Amino acid sequence: MAETHVLFVEDDDVIREATQLALERDGFVVTAAPDGLTGLERFRADRPDIALLDVMVPGLDGVSLCRRIRDESTVPVIMLSARADSIDVVLGLEAGADDYVTKPFDGAVLVARIRAVLRRFGHASGPGRGAEVEPDGPEGGVLRFGDLEVDPEGMEVRRAGEQVALTPTEMRLLLEFSAVPGTVLSRDRLLERVWDYGWGGDTRVVDVHVQRLRGKIGQDRIETVRGFGYKLRG
Repeated sequence: MAETHVLFVEDDDVIREATQLALERDGFVVTAAPDGLTGLERFRADRPDIALLDVMVPGLDGVSLCRRIRDESTVPVIMLSARADSIDVVLGLEAGADDYVTKPFDGAVLVARIRAVLRRFGHASGPGRGAEVEPDGPEGGVLRFGDLEVDPEGMEVRRAGEQVALTPTEMRLLLEFSAVPGTVLSRDRLLERVWDYGWGGDTRVVDVHVQRLRGKIGQDRIETVRGFGYKLRG
């Protein structure tokens, strides 16, 4: 079984070296970079399975690096931010990151978040490449919602006949909505089902991804139900 390759971009030498050692002890192969430009070079050369990007790195900051990676790949990205209430968290998610972890972080927590993201992206058991894991959802045939077509088996989405490019996280989010159109899904439920959070999480992750999804499938397709959550218009 192949090992999971992590790109870790962090300018603090102590944090970078300690985290790299911790991840390697858990079976990951780690490529570490001290700045964003080096991180981009190593991403292109190594094509890692997941990227951990500190927001505040020199040369090319983590948010900009995330955008560059997202332009080229749907590889999962986790942002590392020193402040939970920082605007950098939202900027990172808007740039295409799938999740974020607040610094300082416990090594076991970071590993758990990495494994949760990898499960969503088809790495069924953390380190190592597993078979593709399809989210629970509707089966058999293409689902249609106005000009939107969702193929849960083919994992494809079309709008007005044109294919829509979604990241795996956006696809899982849409599958949750399309499985129960017209039903309000709470942010906590979406955190549990899409992000695999078995604990309370930051609902900004959900809100930003819903906004990104709306931008691709239509602003009016997903309705906000104030105080409760979101639902897909049938």
